[in-house]
Amino acid sequence: MSALNTPAHRPRLSLGPILYLWPREQVLDFYAELLEAPVDVVYLGETICSKRRQLKPEDYWELAERVTAAGKQAVISTLALIESDGELKTLKRICADERFMIEAGDLAALDFLEGRPFVAGHSINLYNHRTLAFLAERGLKRWVMPVELGRATAAELLQRRPEGVECELFAFGRLPLAYSARCFTAYNRGLGKDNCEFCCGDYPDGVLVTTQEGQEFLSLNGIQTQSAGTHNLLASLDEVRALGVDLLRISPQSKHTADVVRTFADCLTGDLDPAEGTARLRDWAPSGLCDGYWTGESGYKVGMPA
Repeated sequence: MSALNTPAHRPRLSLGPILYLWPREQVLDFYAELLEAPVDVVYLGETICSKRRQLKPEDYWELAERVTAAGKQAVISTLALIESDGELKTLKRICADERFMIEAGDLAALDFLEGRPFVAGHSINLYNHRTLAFLAERGLKRWVMPVELGRATAAELLQRRPEGVECELFAFGRLPLAYSARCFTAYNRGLGKDNCEFCCGDYPDGVLVTTQEGQEFLSLNGIQTQSAGTHNLLASLDEVRALGVDLLRISPQSKHTADVVRTFADCLTGDLDPAEGTARLRDWAPSGLCDGYWTGESGYKVGMPA
């Protein structure tokens, strides 16, 4: 019998930080819509490039107040790659505000959190139970498993995780694969990083990269390289629930994010079969779906039947 028809562990839904450069009004409209969506945790903040200044820390704190007033947990996310003293100073300022939990994109944040509860983002190389225990002693309350790890590693870590530490999986979105000091979006336009003209704003879901055979393979998002395909764990929902995963993260995209959230929520409540839900998601994934990392295959492959 499917776990959807029996009492079972039900993961909560989270909305990851926006990874792209969108106009300020688009960001504000996005969160106004998603405040009504059935997510339990909302991550806010710039995690890719400090030059993106459409919103300042004060704007994210104001949004976090609105998220809290809507009955959801607000978490402030920080940069995944710290490259300058200025970025370090901004990180210190963000961590100094104690109203909201911090998602550390880089371990440098721990220097400023002084043992406060925090979330370890997927950009932190947290691969084994010893690292979990080490960070738990320093305030870790939740970790987002690195996206290249699969179900076998998840099962082991969940069995050996410290008491009171939650596991969050990146469940939907283009996979964040790598970060670089170079801005590949700027170089794609023949520009240098220092005079990028904020050209990443022209690509609300990244710049697609194709192989010589014409296969959509990667997506460029400033200093971040993503998968072209959209990672999706909805087809593995019963398995994820059985493992005891606490949260499923949906990464924002420029269109249909609220529809994606509702589809996941309907599957979690048993109102929608995951196979049917996966079929819906395919319509909102411009370069197709993938889940190969989860199943132990190459990341771009589909390892679970739709």
